[in-house]
Amino acid sequence: MNTVNLMGRLVETPQTKYPANEKEVAVTHYTLAVNTWAKDKMETAYIRCTAFGRLAEIAETYFYKGVKVAVSGRIKTGSYEKDGQKIYTTEIIVQSQEFAESRKQTAMA
Repeated sequence: MNTVNLMGRLVETPQTKYPANEKEVAVTHYTLAVNTWAKDKMETAYIRCTAFGRLAEIAETYFYKGVKVAVSGRIKTGSYEKDGQKIYTTEIIVQSQEFAESRKQTAMA
């Protein structure tokens, strides 16, 4: 089973593209800052999320830097070569997403 549930704040406003070879299916990328506790110390993980189609359009329209969202999806790993070095990547392919707080709470955060 490959399922992940995350809650965090957007690091920046989502970026959407419409790749020509994908028949105008929206692709939106955003990064979540997710806080975790390790050895009595809070750490922040920055996790890249990718949404497609209608989910991508919703993220583009309603999500913005600093908003707290809950995301469910699956983990996708990959790699590429840069300057002769292999770079490994991990991202979440979004299957559902929603606000995790009201607009009023966001303004106070």
